[in-house]
Amino acid sequence: MTQTGHPSRRGVLLGASAAGAGMVLAACGGKDSPSSGVQSTGSDTKAASPSVKTADVPVGGGVVLPEAKVVVTQPKAGEFKAFTAVCTHRRCTVSKVADGTIDCPCHGSKFSAVDGSVVTGPADEPLAPKTVTVAGDTLTVA
Repeated sequence: MTQTGHPSRRGVLLGASAAGAGMVLAACGGKDSPSSGVQSTGSDTKAASPSVKTADVPVGGGVVLPEAKVVVTQPKAGEFKAFTAVCTHRRCTVSKVADGTIDCPCHGSKFSAVDGSVVTGPADEPLAPKTVTVAGDTLTVA
């Protein structure tokens, strides 16, 4: 404060900088931070498994669930498969299923929609399989 009872220019700038730093730190909070938008579920609860309607997975194609990092395919009518949607090359999320392959937009890797194996590199490892369960018209991936 200056002798007039008003804050000094330096005091105002230092206060603004501290407030800004606090906001930046809050924005960079970890998974348990209220500012991250993700609540900790604790060890006694299980996170919900991703699900999709069977009608949303075309025969010979599939659907990518980017938030869950899962891709679900239907190679033949009534046969559903699920894989991680994380490309084994550079960890990008695959973007689509087309013409029998699961395609990564980052470097052009393509994986089989039937078994997750590499069809076209640069990836050299298959997508990890997931368990898909059918209950009525809903598919749940674990």
